[in-house]
Amino acid sequence: MFTGIIAEQGHVLSVERDGDASATVRLHAPGSTEGLALGGSIAVNGVCLTATEIDGKEFSVDVMGETLVRSTIGELAPGDAVNLERCVPAGGRLDGHVVQGHVDGVGVLLEREPLGNWERLRFGVPGNLARYIAEKGSIAIDGVSLTVTAVSPAAEQSPWFEVGLIPTTLAETGLGAKSTGRRVNLEVDVLAKYTERLLAFSTPAPAAVEGGAR
Repeated sequence: MFTGIIAEQGHVLSVERDGDASATVRLHAPGSTEGLALGGSIAVNGVCLTATEIDGKEFSVDVMGETLVRSTIGELAPGDAVNLERCVPAGGRLDGHVVQGHVDGVGVLLEREPLGNWERLRFGVPGNLARYIAEKGSIAIDGVSLTVTAVSPAAEQSPWFEVGLIPTTLAETGLGAKSTGRRVNLEVDVLAKYTERLLAFSTPAPAAVEGGAR
């Protein structure tokens, strides 16, 4: 489990693709490799991945096809900066919100507006995810835990949501340098997904017609 509090920004050293089936990504991460063991979990731009090789301040992760399709990991190239977070230790502080590292979909940065020392960002969101995003609710964008400040009307054909970034977030995460049109990984609040699933099972099934069909 993660909290969406980014520890540092690492950099991609290499990407080896096996078509759409899988990829191996090697990263430079001076702080995040300390204490990281083989098989340990680390969130890369919000995607929970497993360290498969560690060499000093560098580590590698294997990425399967499902992750390449559902996230922006497959778009990474050497030199790209990425947000990194180690998993939360037992008894650690939950400073952000519960983040699983299971990306639900990809959004697009539509607008960014400087407002003094902070910025307002608007993201386009896939229609199937919009219902899980609520004003003043939590969302993880490229692994960054943020509070939703505004959402589009439910009937909006092109749904969106907004967040505000304080100076620390602008300086310490990749969102500060993200240009409009760039894609980001989105993970909605897991409570919303479980609530919907539970409600689906609470709806009574139609009663069987005695005697069969007529």
